Amino acid sequence: MSTVAKSAQRPVATLGTTDQLRRNNLSNILGLLHSSGPLSRAELTRMTRLNRSTVGAVVADLADLRLVYEGVPERGVKAGRPSPVVHIDPHTVAIAVNPEVDAVHVGLVGMGGRVIAHVRVETVDTPSTEQVVELATAAIADMLSGQAQTLRVVGIGVAVPGQVRLSDGQLREATHMGWFEQPLAAMFERSTGHPAWAANAAVLAMRAESTFGAGRDVDDLVYIIGGASGIGGGVVTSGRLLTGAAGYAGEFGHTFVRSDGAACQCGGRGCFEAEVTQQRLLDSVGLRGAESAGLTEALAGSSDPEVAALVAHSLDLLGIVVRNAVNLFNPSVVILSGFLASLHGAAGDDRALLAGAIRSARETVRIQDAALGADQLMVGAAEIVFAGLIADPATFLAG
Repeated sequence: MSTVAKSAQRPVATLGTTDQLRRNNLSNILGLLHSSGPLSRAELTRMTRLNRSTVGAVVADLADLRLVYEGVPERGVKAGRPSPVVHIDPHTVAIAVNPEVDAVHVGLVGMGGRVIAHVRVETVDTPSTEQVVELATAAIADMLSGQAQTLRVVGIGVAVPGQVRLSDGQLREATHMGWFEQPLAAMFERSTGHPAWAANAAVLAMRAESTFGAGRDVDDLVYIIGGASGIGGGVVTSGRLLTGAAGYAGEFGHTFVRSDGAACQCGGRGCFEAEVTQQRLLDSVGLRGAESAGLTEALAGSSDPEVAALVAHSLDLLGIVVRNAVNLFNPSVVILSGFLASLHGAAGDDRALLAGAIRSARETVRIQDAALGADQLMVGAAEIVFAGLIADPATFLAG
């Protein structure tokens, strides 16, 4: 069971103060409902190994916090009184923001990975951090218009295509955006009045896939995503997210793939994201950035030899990255997302992508596409908010 996705599902501690146990139990059950969907009290009792009265008390506490509600299940074939089913309250939501070089994505996300609304605000040029905050704040106001009395916004999660210090949401650098040393989370808090958190977009997308998508219940995986603002990723090993010393691990876009390669925004040369870009692939089949969802079909359906050559070259370089990832981390799954999933769809089979990896490592690995599609960055950005709520529901809401 993956810690990055399922940390709330561990059996609760048996030692500690009464208040600590209560907090653990609230966290444990809310986390189960978030990742697994509605569960009966009987299922919660079995999964948490708590007694029925404790589960009933915890559910009542969560209901008092307006985080869950109970419903009566449909009667099945079993005799006896049915166990009430506990549901996440649909009115608790997080706001998700994902700035890119050509647009700002803003979403409204409920617990359980439910995307309620998602808008793309296109920009003429790469926006500044101030412009992103301004555009997102206006979009948030539009989304909440007429719903402010019914929805409870618990925070804003910002998925940034760059390096973010996890301790305080400070943007260190987003080279494609031309951003350096910006207090992005604090800027959103001042503009919207909601608490805000920021983190690397690729890592947040991976968290979404680990909780609700292709990485669910996978303890060892590599995730690589390509988008308008470059290529990133993350690694889960033995169920734990590999963060590095300051949270900057997983930059697969800066894997060295060509000794005579193009200059990269990071200052190096021959980086994967300098050689393989979404814009180049879109241009090859005549699509705009807003039409990127059609890239897979367009590449597969093209008969242009120049498109075929570009795809073949890009797959060769993707193979270098996959080979290095498999050799370094020995994952059971490599998940490809964004335009890299489009390339994967044009590959035919995975043998070429894995050919250079050590035989003993590649024989147990599979490559698959991300399952959440366009929703993953919205879900991932919301996860950074919900993670704090799940960790200590009562304290989070009181704060």
